[in-house]
Amino acid sequence: MPTADGKTFEFEEISSIRTDFLETFDFESPDQYIKTETSEFSAVCPFSGLPDFGNLIIEYYPQGGKCVELKSLKYYMTSFRNVGIYQEAATKRIFKDLSKTLQTKRMRVTTLYQPRGGFVTTCIEGNL
Repeated sequence: MPTADGKTFEFEEISSIRTDFLETFDFESPDQYIKTETSEFSAVCPFSGLPDFGNLIIEYYPQGGKCVELKSLKYYMTSFRNVGIYQEAATKRIFKDLSKTLQTKRMRVTTLYQPRGGFVTTCIEGNL
């Protein structure tokens, strides 16, 4: 892995992501489209240790008969705050964790990150 020149900040490992925070409630409506958004997502660039900030959009159909409980989702998202993870990997990880928790394949996770070095990055994982 490349190393950054200059100063870096310490960060936590990916194992610090708290999937155990995620809770669901039963909801039988497999054709209902659910979209949840937040502008408060953050993680840490593992290259520099600097924070990445972005919007997070979660879209899914509750085919598994479950919905994510929003307070638990907030706690889960907050567990990324000090974790060193690339933007693309964070998007994939959220998709994987929520797909497993909600037992649905009809899901999409989108992250829209604030500019870093003049680049705006949008990552999309999954299909509806």
